[in-house]
Amino acid sequence: MKRFSFHLILGLTMVLLLGGIAHAGEWEDIKKQARGQTVYFNAWGGSQPINDYIQWAANEVKNDYGVKVIHVKAIDIAGVVSRIMVEKSAGKNEGGSVDLMWINGENFKNMKSNALLYGPFSQKLPHYALVDVENKQTTVFDFTVPVDNMESPWGMAQLVFMYDSQRLDHPPKNMTGLLEFAKKNPGRFTYPGIPGFHGTTFIKQAMLELCADPDALSRPVDEQAFDDLTRPLWDYLDALHPLMWRKGKAFPESASKMIPLLNDNEIFISLSFNPNEAANAIANSELPESVRTYVHESGTIGNSHFVAIPFNASAKAGAMVFANFLLSPNAQARKSDPKVWGDPTVLGMDKLSPAQKTLFDAIETPEATLPAKALAKVLPEPHVSWVTALEKAWLDRYHQ
Repeated sequence: MKRFSFHLILGLTMVLLLGGIAHAGEWEDIKKQARGQTVYFNAWGGSQPINDYIQWAANEVKNDYGVKVIHVKAIDIAGVVSRIMVEKSAGKNEGGSVDLMWINGENFKNMKSNALLYGPFSQKLPHYALVDVENKQTTVFDFTVPVDNMESPWGMAQLVFMYDSQRLDHPPKNMTGLLEFAKKNPGRFTYPGIPGFHGTTFIKQAMLELCADPDALSRPVDEQAFDDLTRPLWDYLDALHPLMWRKGKAFPESASKMIPLLNDNEIFISLSFNPNEAANAIANSELPESVRTYVHESGTIGNSHFVAIPFNASAKAGAMVFANFLLSPNAQARKSDPKVWGDPTVLGMDKLSPAQKTLFDAIETPEATLPAKALAKVLPEPHVSWVTALEKAWLDRYHQ
């Protein structure tokens, strides 16, 4: 029995070693194919710090791997998905206009269900082994949809609220408290309009806190139960809207449009899906140094965002090289720095070498940013089908 166990262990070890060698050889081939390729990276272009970071990453990949990355600044990734869908309908199975895209949620579900994705590929990226898939379930489930290695994670996000500590001593701890705040401070709160991402996230957060059966949100939306489950949300918003900025008759276009409102004291509470947004805005002199960040006591919605390769991408190898670089400790640490972007990492600190870990240890947490422990309570995103249903119902009810 001992001899059998020894040979079994030896055999398994050899399989793993040979598998590692084969994997390494495949990656070397991918790097060779990638050299000289141009990757058209379709990603949201509405933030200058993010645009600057993508340009930095593009320069690094150009210098190290000979891959040229062009940031195609998108306003709405859903439009990019539609373009890829048109290309497939037209039979354009090669030479597509998109090589890599920043994606998650409903857009990922649509691409996966319509066979618009290349892959699985993320398991081929050497740096993917450093991703904290064990503790950060949002890296393997995208709005409850299994990722199946069809996209590669590259950042974390969580809903946070911001307030000016010189004007507000104790921010609300939950949605009920937010309504009480609005009653005492009419006109001093708002949220982005639907279907803007941040606005949709706000109503999903309210839904999770107010719904009698929040577990139902993890399942596909049930049309018959929708009215009963959402009634507390609509009752809440009906009460909140008349107390909001411009009496709820107008909504900011995005969370970034709320920054100047907070700075000018038109509103006392703002929100973001970047835990370091307040620190970034203070560093850019867009907000006063007295602004602080908080989350609700029951937690707030969080998710991972990803990059994916369309099925007909022209530069699949180059796209994988860039995706792998975005997962490197150097790139992840730089992105985590509030002075650069402040986007939380998807890597597991226990998977890093001491030298790699020091890259993260050296990052200073600004006073306006909550410590990681305060952000630990992450609420899962509802099933992706809830997005369309909630947005449609909100627009039917409140759109002017």
